[in-house]
Amino acid sequence: MTEKFWITNEPVQVSDCIEKVIRPEAGAISTFIGIAREFTYGKRTLFLEYDAYIPMATKQLMRIGEEIKSTWPGAEVSIAHRIGRLDISDVAVAIAVSTPHRDEAFKASRYAIERIKEIVPIWKKEHWEDGTKWIGDQKENVSYEKKIPQEEDMS
Repeated sequence: MTEKFWITNEPVQVSDCIEKVIRPEAGAISTFIGIAREFTYGKRTLFLEYDAYIPMATKQLMRIGEEIKSTWPGAEVSIAHRIGRLDISDVAVAIAVSTPHRDEAFKASRYAIERIKEIVPIWKKEHWEDGTKWIGDQKENVSYEKKIPQEEDMS
């Protein structure tokens, strides 16, 4: 894969993101790996299901990369997010940021995950022992319990 930002149905390989940001002028690479956890607010999760409006999600990941580059000059970014069914401990999102110095890499990596949750059209469905629920936007501000947005809703 030559692109630095992608949505995939396949397991995310963190090393793919890291390889895309390695360069001689970088003194640091910070990674963030988000995984499917078993317990949320005391409720046991069996598995997660992610869905996305892929064309817009990819554009928004690229936008985040550009925002990082303009805030931290010299940064390079790669982000992969998985959709479909994820079992417990599967990687949902991988972010790699390289910068000349470590402080910027840490800050940019944190910025990336927070922005993903704010602006990228990716939705999560929790599958628990006692039922299921579309959680909504990733910041959990908007519920999609009745209906997740369709492509025409995103225009």
